[in-house]
Amino acid sequence: MSSVPTRFTLIGAGNVATQLGLALQAAGMQAVEVMSRTIQSAGKLADRLQCACTDDIRTLRSDSEVYIYCVSDSALESLAQQVHAPHALHLHTAGSMPMSLLDVNGNRHYGVFYPLQTFSKDRPADFRHIPLLIEGNTAETTRQIHALARLLSDTVVEAASEQRCLLHLAAVFACNFVNHQYVLANELIQQSGLPFELLLPLIDETAAKVHDMSPQTAQTGPAIRMDTNVTDRHLDMLDDPKMRQLYQLLTESIHRHSAG
Repeated sequence: MSSVPTRFTLIGAGNVATQLGLALQAAGMQAVEVMSRTIQSAGKLADRLQCACTDDIRTLRSDSEVYIYCVSDSALESLAQQVHAPHALHLHTAGSMPMSLLDVNGNRHYGVFYPLQTFSKDRPADFRHIPLLIEGNTAETTRQIHALARLLSDTVVEAASEQRCLLHLAAVFACNFVNHQYVLANELIQQSGLPFELLLPLIDETAAKVHDMSPQTAQTGPAIRMDTNVTDRHLDMLDDPKMRQLYQLLTESIHRHSAG
């Protein structure tokens, strides 16, 4: 294998596959094929990358230099077992799955290529500012993955599977759970008849502050001082018992961490 592969195949056509495929193409690499569960989704991404597509893993072309698995954790192992290209570099993009799942079919080069970012198909992603967490089964493979990652990102970090799992867990708290709070906030503000956009400057400042100070130092609000005059009033306003429970748990957690 060359130090940097030039031809890649995507297994998956979702958010990660779309943005990663476009970034690799912009970096000068050639897409060979896109495989997805439906020919419609495979074809849509393949049209953007100007390459072949399939919805049958058994017909996947074997002449690619790198196969990148951008699929759900539950599907990863099964799909990897059906790809027969032992000469190629095999990479998965999952945060919580070990690279050993790609140790099948005599694969000699395999590892992890995990972009620490949230992606949407139609929202452009600047990979130069996205950390890429990598891992390889050998020192040579790790060097190849590192060279590939450097084509895209200014921040490339080697991380073992155990480290990456903890990072992914942290990312769920920092991204997915936070975004869900936006969903709940939107539901509440709609009851007032006011627009969600009123919260955007607050959201932006909250995120910006942790660039300059620790999250614990940046924390504000009634929970820090356990201002029950405010928190009890808020609880009375929540009709949904699940939201009341969530409010209580978060309030207690904030106060506990501020006191510590």
